[in-house]
Parts: sequence; C-alpha cells; structure tokens
Amino acid sequence: MDFGTCFLKQFQNFPVYFLIMIFTKKQSYFGLLIATIILLVMAVFPPKVFFDYDFERFFQQNDADLAFYQEFRQKFENDNDYLLIAVGHKDVFDTVFLNEFQSLKAQLGQLEKIERVYSLLDVEDVIVSPFGIQRKKLLDWSDEGRLAHSKKKILGSERWKGNLISADGDFLLLIVHNQQQISKESGDALYGEIIELLHGYGFERVYSAGKIKAQGEFVSLMKEEFSLFLGISFMLIVLILFLIFRSWWTVLAAILVIAIALIWALALGLYFGKALDVMSVMQPTILSIIALAALVHYFNHYLNYLRHGYSKEEAIQKSFSEITLAVFLTCLTTSLGFMSLYFTSVPSLKFFGLFTGLGVLIVFLVIILITPGVLYFIPSIEMVQKANHAAFWRRSMRITFLGVIKSQKLVIWIFTVMSLLAFWAMTDIKVNGFILDNLPRDHELIREFSFFDREFGGSKPLEFFVEKGTQAKSLLEWEVLKELDKVEEFIQSNFSSGPIFSPLAVVKNLNQAMNSGNEKAYVFPSPGQWKRMEPYLDNAFNDLPVFILSHDRQSGRLSTRMEDIGSLQSRQIKNRMDQFLSSEIDPGLLKVSITGTSHLIDISHESVSQQMLKGLIVAFFIVAIIAGVLFRSWRIAIIVLIPNVIPLLWMCGLMWILGVELKLTTAILFTVAFGIAVDDSVHFMSKLKIELNKGRKWLYALKRTFIDTGKAIILTTLILSSGFAVLILSQFGVTYYSGLLISTALIFALLADLLLLPVLLIQVGKIWEIKNINPHC
Repeated sequence: MDFGTCFLKQFQNFPVYFLIMIFTKKQSYFGLLIATIILLVMAVFPPKVFFDYDFERFFQQNDADLAFYQEFRQKFENDNDYLLIAVGHKDVFDTVFLNEFQSLKAQLGQLEKIERVYSLLDVEDVIVSPFGIQRKKLLDWSDEGRLAHSKKKILGSERWKGNLISADGDFLLLIVHNQQQISKESGDALYGEIIELLHGYGFERVYSAGKIKAQGEFVSLMKEEFSLFLGISFMLIVLILFLIFRSWWTVLAAILVIAIALIWALALGLYFGKALDVMSVMQPTILSIIALAALVHYFNHYLNYLRHGYSKEEAIQKSFSEITLAVFLTCLTTSLGFMSLYFTSVPSLKFFGLFTGLGVLIVFLVIILITPGVLYFIPSIEMVQKANHAAFWRRSMRITFLGVIKSQKLVIWIFTVMSLLAFWAMTDIKVNGFILDNLPRDHELIREFSFFDREFGGSKPLEFFVEKGTQAKSLLEWEVLKELDKVEEFIQSNFSSGPIFSPLAVVKNLNQAMNSGNEKAYVFPSPGQWKRMEPYLDNAFNDLPVFILSHDRQSGRLSTRMEDIGSLQSRQIKNRMDQFLSSEIDPGLLKVSITGTSHLIDISHESVSQQMLKGLIVAFFIVAIIAGVLFRSWRIAIIVLIPNVIPLLWMCGLMWILGVELKLTTAILFTVAFGIAVDDSVHFMSKLKIELNKGRKWLYALKRTFIDTGKAIILTTLILSSGFAVLILSQFGVTYYSGLLISTALIFALLADLLLLPVLLIQVGKIWEIKNINPHC
C-alpha cells in the first residue's frame, strides 16, 4: 500500500483514537464544568428574545425586480403601508352614523404614525364653468334634502360602489396610510391605538386588513406555537425514552442534555440579532428530535455494554468512542442539509437554514460534552429489556434481510415503478402561493382579508410604473394617455381590480368637472375636450392624497388593489399582459412595468424550483463527498444517493395526491427531508465500513450491518417521524406541511434504506472484493 493510502486510513481512524481519550471520568466532568460556566455566562448576559414577522424577508435578494421596486418606492411610496377599515351600519346614510364616522376619521388622522386618512367623506365634486371652479362634497348630510340627493347619486354610480362604499351600501371604507416602512414595534403600538379608538364607538360591524394588523397577528400566533411545540417536544421525549428504556434516569438525563442543547442553539441566533420568526417555530421540535435520535444511539450502546458485564466507566468509554464518528457524520449531513438553504436568495430561508444547521452542530457538541459526565453521576441503569426482546429484533432483521436477498428483482421493480409514477406526478405539481400562505384558509385573518376582496375590489396592492416613451415629451400627452387608457381597461378586466388611481384618473375627473359634473363624462377625453382642459392640468395634480406623477411629468404610478388569487393565476394574467403590451401598446409612447410587494412575493414563489434545486444540488454534493471519502469509491457514493433521492420523489407523489402546491415554504422541505433522511444511510454505511475493516467478506459484512443497525434505524426513524408529525397540529402552513411531508419522507427513506440499499450494495460487492482494499498499512 502506498504512503498516501496509508495516511488516509490512519486519518480516518484518528477521530476514534482521539475520542477514546476524552470520555474518561475526569475529562467528562471537565466537560460538565465547561458547560456549567457557559450557562452561567449566558445567565449573566442573556440574549434578547424577540419575535418578528416581515414578509419582505421572503423577497429574492440581488434581484432586478427588487431593485426596481426599491427605486419605485423612493420615488413614490411603499405600496403596502396602509390599513383598510370597513365600518358597517344598517344604513350608512344615517346622520348619526355619519357624524360618528367623521369623528373617527378625524381622530385617526391625529394619531402620530398616521400620514393620511381617506374615505368617501373626502370626495368632492368639482365643476369647471365660465363662472369659475366650484367644489362641493359628494356626500353632504347637512340637511335631509342634500343627504337624499347624495345617497341617490352615490348608489346610482358604478364609480363609487365597491370603491369607498360597498356594493350593497352597508359599509363605508377608511383607507388609513401609516408611516412608511413602519417598524414591527411601532406598527403594533399604532394598531393597538386604532383598535382602542374603534372600541370607543361601538359600531355594529368592523373589518380591518393591512400590513400592521397581519404582522401583529402572525407574531401572536408564533409566540403561542413556539411555546406549544417546545412543550410538546419535551412531552414526546419523555414518552419515547420511557417506552424504549423504561428508566426514569434515562429520561432525566436526556431532558437535561436536550434542554441545554436547545438553550445554546436558540441563543446563538438571538446573540446575532436574529428574531424568532415563522420559520423558527419549527426549530425546538427539529433540534430536540435530532438530539433524541442521537441520544437513543448512545444510550442503546451504553446499556448493551452494561448488560454484557462491563463497568460503568468502560461502558461509557466504549459506547461513545465507537459510535461518535457515525453520529458526527449524521449530524454533519443533517446540518449541511439545512445550511444548503443559505445558497438560496431568500433571506428568511437563508438564515433559517444557517442557524438551524449550526444548531444541529451545537446539539452534537452538547451531547458529547455533557452526556458522558451526566452518565457518570447517575446510578447504573438497570436493564429491564428481556433477552428474548433483543433476540426478537435480531431474528426479525435476519428474516427481513434474507427476504430482501431472495426478492432483489421484485424490490428493484417496485421501487422503479413507484419512482417513475412519482416523477410523473412531480411534473404535474403546480407552483402557487398566496400573501397569507402560512395561515389556514378558515383563519379569522384570512376571512377579514377575503371580506375586502369581495366588497372593495381587493386587499392585495397592485402597482405599475408608467413612463413616457422615446417619442413623447411628457406622460401628460393625449396620445400617451390614450395608450394608458387601453392599459387600464386591460387591468380592470383581467385582474378584476378595484378602482385605479393614476394620472389618467385625474384627467378623467377633470373631464367630468369640465362637463358640469356629469357622471357619464368620467371617461378619456376627446381631442377637443383635451384642448379645453389643458390650462387646468397643473391645478388638477395639486393637493392629491397620493403622489402619482413625477414633477417632470416623465413617469407616474398606476395604483389599485386586487383579490389575492395566488401566484399561479397571477403569473398567467401577467403573461397575457406582456403579450398585450407588446402587441397593443406603442413603446415609443408608453412603457409599463409591474412592480410592488405583491409582485415580488409572486416571483419568489415562481422561483421555487430554482431555490429547491440550489439546495438539493449542494446537499447531494456534500453527501456524495462524505460517502466517497468514507469508501474511496465513486460508485458507492452514487449508490448512497439513490435511496435518498427516492423518498423525495415519493414525497412529490404524496403532494400530488393531497393537492399540495409548491411554494417557497414547501420547497425547502425537500432539502430538509434529504438532510435528515440521509442519516440512516450514513449509519448503515459507517457500520458496513467497520465490518469490512475487520476483514469480513462483502455479503457477510452487509448481513451483519443490516442486523446490527436495523433496529437502531427503525427506532430513530420512528422517533424522528413521530416528532415531525407533531407539527401537523400547527396552524401555520409551513409548519403543518413540514410535519406531514417530512415525517412521511422519513418513512419512505426507511423503506429505501432497509430494502433497496442492500440490493444495490450487493450489486457492487463483486467490484469491491476485486478492488479489495487492504485494511492494514
């Protein structure tokens, strides 16, 4: 054997030699001392715990659309810094109600973080005549006669119904524009002040929807679920450990270790200023279940050595030195699976992956630092597992292995057919996401937003940037506005949007004013009408509630609202709009670009396949390297990947059957599931490596590996899948689907590791024995 091969083999064995040294009683107590000091430091300098939900963290970074929107926001304003408030009454034209509504509007306008409040009460009829400009309120309730006239005019006009008053005339709308890019804390405080004001009036029915409300609701729900799943995780740990080992000492030791591991792992992100967000809700369950699976391996080996008559110190040293390398590799692959999300371009996913991946490594560190010392402190655990119980497992695994050997062709055919069907299903899965994706469709917040979609043209902002073309001097030219009129007609008919506020809307309003306030004159003006109104254009754009036209008249804003129809349908409409713009709109006169926060969320969902592919490619590459280094064989590296890719395909098939759509929050589950599922393959291959290094033949080594690791793989899979299944109790979509899909993917991975992986390894056995790497240097 050459020097390089010998060196590599000794390097591979180095962790084992090193680990034997650090698990003596003296060094284990030293590990406990270090852990105690770290906990005391954390108690003196505790991290600041804070929750946040900012859906803008789901935007793709370093993206041209995001850069474009940021420029748009600086020029005009943020498109989602508003709160919609609908106030209902059996007759909104009742004088008493209107007085209270006006009082509420005035008080809202006085709040510190409110920039402006707009409602039907602010709308004025403007009439331009030879006698000058006359202005009068659209809704005048100063006497019964004027009120009756206003009511008839408003309800008889399609312009106002579904705009600032509901179609049935039983709700008035308040559009409350808050401070731009308001912080989460200020938004919560402002929303609290608004609710307090509303409670003081006692209106019959009140609905509200907007960013400051949604963020507060999300954070409240996150706090509840974070505490809930933290508690459930510990209850599950107690139950599983007691059922497996029937020893309260084991339970107490595990709880102590896992509690410290969670404290350290969660504190890491908090010390770096990372808030607990919608993704962080899953971290306690994920980390505690991963820690539990590792502890079960250690405790199982420790108790086996005690059962065979070893002393406590010998049992601790042998059990920890024997499997720590395998546990480290499984934690490493899981950690790197999460960390691969850092290569996506969405901040929320990047930092969830990074800090969860680091958290897994911290869990491993805590386990090897604290667990040996804890075991030295507590009494030796009395074994209550019967000998026939262990024999049952060995007999069952032996029978299973022989069955797999006899049915190799059947196993390959079943996995091939199932995988092909799953691949076909994967091609039919739709990519679709909503603004309030993480909430169940029957949640109160969803119902309130749906109310505005139904009654007031939508709750989701829809923004367009409009700019004059190279052949025009200004956006306010008749030919340019004619093109804009065609664009607005397309938007209203295809997006089913609410009323549009744009430079053209101001021109239409001016045209109506030039025609004695005639409702039918609220249309695009003829060339003759345009000539007459040109002298009044400057005044028409003064004192507008929203800035919609640049000072140089070169660009403007087209702003409206629409129903949250999902990114799939939105993408289809946008594709039609692109075709419309290219075929019907003269780019020399007008350029139109869609933008806004809703558009950015949509394109983040649309990029889901790229995000998923990035993470999976990194994860596949890492696992292939580990398997390749372990066996120094590219064939085995590929074979290890196959039974871990199949669960992902089958998970796609399950998504297709259940009608689960791909979106940012479900796409990441593939990377997470792969990172966790590959642990069983790593344990299996590590044990096979040990058996081969003992000089055993390939098939016999494979049999010993199957029998010895089968029980541990089954138990850890049941632990992990049951732990993730707990997340199904969540109200958050991302948490619910994480529990459902990852738990089933782990079961699929178990079947692949116990049935398909041995069959594949048998096929390369001859190649391995021909290669016959000498175990000695």
